[in-house]
Amino acid sequence: MSNNEEITSKRLKCLMMEHPFSSLQKCLKCELRFSPDPETSMGLVQHEGGPCGVLATIQAFVLKHLLFFPDELVKVTPNIPQNLSSRRSSKNQYVALNNFAAFTEDAKARALVKSMGEILFLCGNNKRAVIATLNAIGYGIEGSEDSPKDVTIVQALEGLSIETSSDLQKVLRVDTYTTPASAFKRLEAMIPVFQSRMGALLFLISALLSRGLDWVQADRDDPSLPLVTAPFGHASQEIVNLLLCGQAVPNVFDGRMDLGGGMFLKGISTNVEVGFLTLLESLNFCKVGQNLKCPKWPIWVVGSESHYTVLFALDTAVQDENELEERESQIRKAFDAQDQSGGGGFISVEGFHQVLRETNIRLPSEKLDSLCSSGFIVWSEFWQVILDLDKSLGGLKDSTGQMGRKVFDLYHFNGIAKSDLNGSQATSGGETPIQRPRLTKLRVSVPPRWTPEEFMADVAVPSGAAGSESSGKDTEVAKPEPPQHAPLVDCIRTRWPRAVCNWAGDPPSIV
Repeated sequence: MSNNEEITSKRLKCLMMEHPFSSLQKCLKCELRFSPDPETSMGLVQHEGGPCGVLATIQAFVLKHLLFFPDELVKVTPNIPQNLSSRRSSKNQYVALNNFAAFTEDAKARALVKSMGEILFLCGNNKRAVIATLNAIGYGIEGSEDSPKDVTIVQALEGLSIETSSDLQKVLRVDTYTTPASAFKRLEAMIPVFQSRMGALLFLISALLSRGLDWVQADRDDPSLPLVTAPFGHASQEIVNLLLCGQAVPNVFDGRMDLGGGMFLKGISTNVEVGFLTLLESLNFCKVGQNLKCPKWPIWVVGSESHYTVLFALDTAVQDENELEERESQIRKAFDAQDQSGGGGFISVEGFHQVLRETNIRLPSEKLDSLCSSGFIVWSEFWQVILDLDKSLGGLKDSTGQMGRKVFDLYHFNGIAKSDLNGSQATSGGETPIQRPRLTKLRVSVPPRWTPEEFMADVAVPSGAAGSESSGKDTEVAKPEPPQHAPLVDCIRTRWPRAVCNWAGDPPSIV
């Protein structure tokens, strides 16, 4: 199905960058290919400095399909369901063993196709997906034993030069699809094109056209600014938001910010499949809203001043609220409801018994008599009793020894190919260091909000402990690893305040 809309390539170029189109092409020169390194084989590689915003967002959706919908990657289904978020898959055996290298090439390719299609339909308001390819390639790509599809694409692109918007107009092929099945079939056929040096640029054009250029401009607060910044071709926040939520809004807060006088700033209006965290929030330059901070799946694009990477978890439970913190809030709310002192933090004996009934707290008689002996109950004294009261009696004492501490693993993927700084990987004799993406596993410990600051240094979990599987005895015997810090930790703390992180080897890099 050919798109009958007139594609104004000059307008498309001006929307993305104010510089010559050849500069844009150079900045966004990147293939949509997975890493050949076994440790990071589930990740897309970036060899150039520009298209990280596009790649990281696609990567986040790819991880969603690989980690949480592996059964749908086993074989190609004729009808692809649109509402993937409504069904949750248990972790497959590869993920359970942290063996990301075990994903097959077919599974990764299908995850990439599904991710691209999902993003494009998201941009098209779930009504259409516009797929931009090249006339020079043709509708179908046929390889042979002597010349595989990839080689055919490379040969077709060798003599292709796009220096101006007019050149783009001549070679750009645009097709519109109104059903996911037809779009995914087209994307699957065109994957070799997106794995060429034009891949990132063509996908960005597809996303912009799926949204519609007029709608893209209407989404923005300042339509005069380019979406791709010179000289390195960094994606603006509008592009990242477009790929995450389907709208090219420039801000990361929830909803709209009313400035008065009919003026307002536009943010994220709906919940998203995969989220976004940024170092800029830790520096107080912005505030990420709950829509991006708490996505449907535990996967986040992470922004720094100049790069985008991906943070993810294997278990959706990392986003669950702290059970003991919820319990503390419930008890405090009941206590405050009986506080007639104007916020003084004490209640009558009669009110105290009402609190115990409402919160189902069963105090031993000696504790009850001690608290009621003065004729009124002070919150601070009651709180100390609650902390030492077993959970089975309605208190907060945790038999695991974690005392409300939440422990889980996160993984950080940086797709840009850099020299491996780890001494065990470095080459000797003056040889060029290996260029590879990096995957870092982080153990995260989040203390409850009532943990005193002076005890924060002791909240790190023992190395090798397995979160909820660790026993109180193990926690007491093993000495906690000292907290480690890197800019990524500041990003993590915007989602989990006061989080303490540990990792093995070099610090995770977000640049």
